[in-house]
Amino acid sequence: MSSQQPASPQPAGTDPAGAAKDPVGPAQVSDDLAVRRHVLPSGLAYTTTTGRIVFRREGTTDGKADGFQPKAEIFLAAYTADRDDAGSSPNPRPVVFAFNGGPGSSSVWLHLGLLGPRLVDSGDAGNLTAAPYGLVDNPQTLLEHADLVMIDPVNTGFSRVVDGNAADEFHAFEQDRDLVAEVIRLWTTRNNRWLSPKYLVGESYGTLRAVAVAGRLFDAYGLSVNGLGLISTVLNLGTVMFAPGVDTPYALHLPTYAAIAHFHGRHPDRELADVVREAEDYAARDYGYALSQGSRLTTEEYDAAVQRLAELTTLDPGFIRRTNLRWDYAQFSAELLRGQELAVGRIDGRFTAPAQDPQASVNWDDPSLAAINGPYAAAINHYVRAELGYENDLPYEVLTGRVQPWSYKEFEGVPIDVTQTLERLMAHNPSLRVHVDYGYYDGATPHFAAEYVWAHMRLTDAARSRFTHHYYEAGHMMYLQPEARLGQLAALAEFVSPAAG
Repeated sequence: MSSQQPASPQPAGTDPAGAAKDPVGPAQVSDDLAVRRHVLPSGLAYTTTTGRIVFRREGTTDGKADGFQPKAEIFLAAYTADRDDAGSSPNPRPVVFAFNGGPGSSSVWLHLGLLGPRLVDSGDAGNLTAAPYGLVDNPQTLLEHADLVMIDPVNTGFSRVVDGNAADEFHAFEQDRDLVAEVIRLWTTRNNRWLSPKYLVGESYGTLRAVAVAGRLFDAYGLSVNGLGLISTVLNLGTVMFAPGVDTPYALHLPTYAAIAHFHGRHPDRELADVVREAEDYAARDYGYALSQGSRLTTEEYDAAVQRLAELTTLDPGFIRRTNLRWDYAQFSAELLRGQELAVGRIDGRFTAPAQDPQASVNWDDPSLAAINGPYAAAINHYVRAELGYENDLPYEVLTGRVQPWSYKEFEGVPIDVTQTLERLMAHNPSLRVHVDYGYYDGATPHFAAEYVWAHMRLTDAARSRFTHHYYEAGHMMYLQPEARLGQLAALAEFVSPAAG
């Protein structure tokens, strides 16, 4: 465990970087930050700044300026390596701004599962740690290579709107994007990091947010990021959302179904890579054709499709016929191991749990999420108080539904898709690099769906060469698997290193 001690108190009216605080608005809110100093086992000395900073917006009434009005209090945990020459020159150390997805997820998963100096002791599929769980050191923490700022959007973690403001004001694509971008700008400005390399790392919906925020930073503030780390990627929700009349997601999930079947011993004496490759080939060609034809398929073609899908997924041919060659993940979760009365995890297909209703046609409970929610909740609630020194009586919202309904009004009538933003960023910033992580057992953001998105983006060969792709025999949160986590951290360390640019 890293050693820690309280930092010397900050003068009243200043933030930890010594900058004057913003004027307190009518709601009488101000930053509440706890500062602690620590040392990694490697000897790296660093400072943590944990707490809520006030997000303010310039307002007008009847054309007259209202000043900088407080709108929300955003929880973050910042890790910065100590410098002997602090303030005398630009800080060359990279900064990684990270957040998870949902919408409705706090950053605890990336914070205590992958990036930070401490890790949740949760165990893994088939070998889970029993309550009350715990924390262990993370020798490969990305903090060895870059400063870290973990951000919780509104109503996740301890982040909340200011009293008197609309509770759902930031439960929307554009408002969430703009808030996170402003938090990054504000932190960068207060800590004099405009000349530091900057990276955004997001997971799941956080990947869509990362691209959108990078676009907002560039357009609104002229702030260019050096790289985007996309973990369990979904930039076009149309590739993963099952909807009547839309066949593409069915084909894009097929390789994941085959991979999960392989993990559970349904493809004995075969290599995972071979099973996945066969499913990808069929999904890209014959399955896509069969889905597009609908009732125009001949009886022979339909029977051949049923047989091939049964071979690849190991699902019962009768089930495939009853679903007319189309089933969603909730149906797959209930069906794959029905004979064993087990339901299969969605964010990680390696996890199983006894089916609550063995006859149910769908399973909405995710055994993988149920297995890890407790360890992460226990760890973050202990860690922020006992080791980071931050106190707050609010419940820490690990993964909440209170952000729903989430508004995508900007995409009314069209797919929710940020690929054009990424295309534009890659064109305008010829040094922007993209790191992508995939889990073969990820039923929430299948790897083949992400690959489909890359294949349909309009990029030059030079831009495509700035993408790196990393595949793991793990799930949506691939860092639950220890070997995958080590591989991720090694690749991310290389990604943010000065030599990589």
